[in-house]
Amino acid sequence: MSYNALRKELTAKNVRLIAVSKTKLVEQIIALYDQGQLDFGENRVQELVDKQEILPKDIRWHMIGHLQTNKIKYILPFIYMIHSVDRMDLYKVIEREAVKAQKKIKILLQFYIAQEETKFGLTESESLDLLTHHFSKKCPLIEICGVMGMASFTDNENQIRDEFRRLKQIFEFLKNRWFLEDDNFKEISMGMSGDYKIAIEEGSTMVRIGSLLFGERNY
Repeated sequence: MSYNALRKELTAKNVRLIAVSKTKLVEQIIALYDQGQLDFGENRVQELVDKQEILPKDIRWHMIGHLQTNKIKYILPFIYMIHSVDRMDLYKVIEREAVKAQKKIKILLQFYIAQEETKFGLTESESLDLLTHHFSKKCPLIEICGVMGMASFTDNENQIRDEFRRLKQIFEFLKNRWFLEDDNFKEISMGMSGDYKIAIEEGSTMVRIGSLLFGERNY
């Protein structure tokens, strides 16, 4: 699928495209950047740091992969948004490093919605503990912008739809309980190359598209 066709489709539905550039060459990223793409997603810290150093500085980098606490300090100076805040200890280190650097950071809370043990994410009870901590500390440098989730890798579209629908319900619950007056809490990051159309139908505001734009991964 061409970049322009995909961007046109998503723009019409007010959905932001995160071009997943993990394992992709700098030249491939520049080719999309030159067409106006600014949001790129990576899942490995070292690869992200290396690319950020040589690519245009107005790129908005999104960390979409499982993140180790000892790697946060390397991406904090330039990261636009961390999608994968999936546990309390990670949140606390992001909070600490943000205070140390005096830098505001946008995050999404990643929830476990799939029926696969390989996926990461908060349970609803864990998210309540995290949010209780967040609002008790009142750290102005941490901006929680919404939620993220990954559906099961399956051909069962009904299952995928149910999982995305569950994430939308979690978003609405959190919005009503914690963020009713916060206009920044508005993002639902769900949907990838194989299931983004279902995700959009179920309320996604951000889709993370890689192979549909770049072809299969390079390793």
